Amino acid sequence: MLQRAFRRIPWGYTLRRLLIAIPTMLAIITVAFLMMRAAPGGPFDGERKLPAATERAIAEKFGLDKPLHEQYLDYVGGVLQGDFGPSYKTLGKSVNDLIADGLPVSLTIGALTMVISLILGTALGIFAGLRQNSAADFSVMGVAMVGISVPSFVIGPILILIFALGAGLFAVGGLGTYPNIGMSWHNLTLPIITLSLAQIAIISRLMRASIIETMRANHIRTARAKGLSEWDVITRHALPSALLPLVSYAGPAMARVMTGSVVIEKIFGLPGLGSYFVDGALNRDYTLVMGAIIVYAGLIILLNLVADILYAMLDPKVKYD
Repeated sequence: MLQRAFRRIPWGYTLRRLLIAIPTMLAIITVAFLMMRAAPGGPFDGERKLPAATERAIAEKFGLDKPLHEQYLDYVGGVLQGDFGPSYKTLGKSVNDLIADGLPVSLTIGALTMVISLILGTALGIFAGLRQNSAADFSVMGVAMVGISVPSFVIGPILILIFALGAGLFAVGGLGTYPNIGMSWHNLTLPIITLSLAQIAIISRLMRASIIETMRANHIRTARAKGLSEWDVITRHALPSALLPLVSYAGPAMARVMTGSVVIEKIFGLPGLGSYFVDGALNRDYTLVMGAIIVYAGLIILLNLVADILYAMLDPKVKYD
């Protein structure tokens, strides 16, 4: 089975997409660079104006005294070598150091969130879809509507009040420490639950609609006419087709969640990539914002490619080559 799935991978299409990603990333870097430079203010502006000599020395140190096109070429050259430059606001640290500190936190929380959301959301969507218009269906979709409607900045503080300050089961915020891990489930549980609720709601509604449509398809009627059990009809024939819309959604959703939710990281005091991005934007830390944008764009491109490959593996009718 794995060999058959492996043969379905469109290698030519994958290579073309990876090659197309190069000019795409270059365009993203160019637009972000110009927008950051066009924004009013600068990274070293403050309430007190610095002496002219100090401003010139700072600009010379960071290369901000060069023409814009030279700054752009220098930055792109550094990125091609894996160097995102120094942080203008965090002294003694480069953007690479800050991303290395924040990205594992965001990836850990995002990955766990998506695993939980995909498992529970898919299970609830299938359960509701197979019992369309029943009390169970209305109950699941009602809860899903609440999960979609209530924003995370409301759910997060409520969970803190109930389970952290009230029951004392989990930490209010921060990462905590475990030997050789650096993050504690005691600290990560509430952020993951807060992020998961909306994703579970969206996935369950998407999966419900997909399973209802799939169960009415011609190939399902054919499978039943052959005398297959309902379990075989659902698992072998309905699920591969019903999962296709979920695969398309999961790619960009995973990138969005795994690069950090700004609101969640701020509420729970998590030093993730989302927090660095916001702080960098507020402080005009050009290089930090650019680094976060490049990482986010790269994840979007990569995970969308993975989603397209999985789509082709699940549906033999899809041909990219």
